[in-house]
Amino acid sequence: MPVMETSSLTARQYWEQVKANPNRAKFGFGKRPAIVNIDVQRAYTDLDAFKTAYETDPRQIEHINALSALVRELGGPVVWTYVAYLESGIDAGTWGTRTNTPDSLQNIKHGSERAQFDPRAQIAPSDIVMHKRMASPFFETNLWSLLTFAQVDTLIVTGGSTSGCVRACVIDSLSRGYRTIVPEQCVADKHEIPHFANLADIMLKYGDVESVDYVAEQLKALRA
Repeated sequence: MPVMETSSLTARQYWEQVKANPNRAKFGFGKRPAIVNIDVQRAYTDLDAFKTAYETDPRQIEHINALSALVRELGGPVVWTYVAYLESGIDAGTWGTRTNTPDSLQNIKHGSERAQFDPRAQIAPSDIVMHKRMASPFFETNLWSLLTFAQVDTLIVTGGSTSGCVRACVIDSLSRGYRTIVPEQCVADKHEIPHFANLADIMLKYGDVESVDYVAEQLKALRA
């Protein structure tokens, strides 16, 4: 009877093993890309101000800006999401019931510093700013209908966290038929174990995890 495979590898080592697999088939790029930049807001990016913030690649937001500019040049949707809740926190639902501290999810209030986009994020007037309440930006928003209207076939996913909202978006994206791309340097998490474990899981099941340089090259090729 088959048993679960065991390993002494760290999550980082396992990810490097998965990434190096030359037989791993890719979903690849289509012809109509969009990018969704998940929760690039101070609650998760301002390391000096908030305990909930994290950083994996220090150039993450720079890379997100660069890819967003390329998608924008192609005429594709550039979407920036953020989470924020009512003063009561009731719209966080069960997700907001585990703790109730100043750092808790449901205490990211509308108009608060935690809800503000990181000032380094270059959000253009033509971009779409989307409020979300749950992990996936597809949940109870108009993201799917927006991508359908734009005839998108490829969704680039950035932001955080890799093991939370990014993963949720990737699964929902694949479930809706999109070729889904995660630029490795553009996603981040609080700890390397969930970060690398989820990169491996995404690569094995749900999307393509690529270097930011490769994603930029593919976008430039579509422009040519």
